[in-house]
Amino acid sequence: MKKTTLLLIASSLLLLNACNKIGFEKTKSGLEYKIIKGNTKGEKLAHGDIVKFQYKLTFKDSTIVSSYDFMPAYDQVDSVGRYHDFSEFLTKMNVGDSALCYQFFDTLQKNPQFGVPPYMKKGDKQSVTIKIINVFKNKDGKSARDIAIADYTSEINNFRNRELQEIEKYLTEKNIKATKVNNSVFVLIEKEGTGPKADSGMVIGVKYSGSNFKGKYFDSNTDSSKQFTPHGLETFYFVSKQEGAIQGMLEGITAFKQGSVGKLFIPSSMGYGPQGSAPVIKPNENLIFDIEVVEVKPQDPNRPKTDMRRRRR
Repeated sequence: MKKTTLLLIASSLLLLNACNKIGFEKTKSGLEYKIIKGNTKGEKLAHGDIVKFQYKLTFKDSTIVSSYDFMPAYDQVDSVGRYHDFSEFLTKMNVGDSALCYQFFDTLQKNPQFGVPPYMKKGDKQSVTIKIINVFKNKDGKSARDIAIADYTSEINNFRNRELQEIEKYLTEKNIKATKVNNSVFVLIEKEGTGPKADSGMVIGVKYSGSNFKGKYFDSNTDSSKQFTPHGLETFYFVSKQEGAIQGMLEGITAFKQGSVGKLFIPSSMGYGPQGSAPVIKPNENLIFDIEVVEVKPQDPNRPKTDMRRRRR
């Protein structure tokens, strides 16, 4: 009787595992995937199209990143696709379809063109779910790319406005009298400088400390105890509104003068966006920078452009 019971249990487990694999296929790289067809048949995805989709990346029941938390993603449909990636099977999908796939560490490690997630180790796998929302094709003399860019611009503006509303709510609750600059960043001037203004194209030197909205610091060039990765405390330089820093700092700095001290309240869409900066800055995390502008000067026409891109704050 006991032997029969054990055999039944073993058979049940094998049947369960088989059921879990029902409907799954494999790409050339070994990516396991399953396409769930939508209620109505939408346009088929084809090579060269730009696809708009929602996605969610999960590892051991924890969500690593989800586009549902910010805005849809966009990608160009390729006839082959990236290695061990959902792009390998996009041409089999239609608008309205969803899919689940599994990426395996051991396979990703064989061809680490785009890097292997730092949280994965040998034997691990992560799941990706996607849902196709729309597809953009060449139409009426307009390229799929141009049509998609217009749609993306609308989505990012809507998302940025939502983030700015969240920051504005935070400022109101904290009774912080900050001003919106360039319709993209909130700025609080705590001490007005008397030197030249940090206008577009000027080289700006700043002392800074960066944190999230919960007060957790991730970097500083004034206090080494606030650094996640140790580095020197030299002044950080960039070009106002042009290059060398995250977009929020490039825009917000225009409200400062040399000698000014204040804060920048930066939405994630003007910071590190949906990718974040693991492990210290989460995806779609709004940031606060305490800054002091210690230098404002014209650009040196002989300066190599790469000088100010070594660390992006």
